[in-house]
Amino acid sequence: MLRYNNKIRSGENGFTLIELVIAIAIVGILAAIALPSYNASINKSRRADAQGALTSFANAMERHFTSNGTYEGAAGTSGSPTDTGSPWIFSSTSPTDGGVVYYNLTISAANASSYTLQAEATGAQDGDGDMRLTSTGLRMWDSDDNGFGAGDNDWED
Repeated sequence: MLRYNNKIRSGENGFTLIELVIAIAIVGILAAIALPSYNASINKSRRADAQGALTSFANAMERHFTSNGTYEGAAGTSGSPTDTGSPWIFSSTSPTDGGVVYYNLTISAANASSYTLQAEATGAQDGDGDMRLTSTGLRMWDSDDNGFGAGDNDWED
């Protein structure tokens, strides 16, 4: 028996090694289950932000059309406009307010009466698939990241 401050202690308090190993194993199992779900939720949130950016980009294209009578010339720079590429009338990245870039926004096609906008996944979102929005309202998400096809006609999961 141990004596401490004139009190007798009959045993030690604390965790045994097996209790500690079991606790660590439980935490590890919970993390293995929760982490993929958390990452999927983060990717979905970033994708939703890019979808909102594409919608706002489409609004900017409509304002450009109202001012110019055409969708052409919304890319490049204001001094040297082009029909495709990085826009000068709207942010070229998502999120649009700065920070880490998860999507690059581009005009993939534009003529006098129609356009196609694209959000290309980059950085941590790379592999999550690109998205498109056309002037007719067609929304496409290349969810399997193998190029746009017939089955990619919605932004929903």
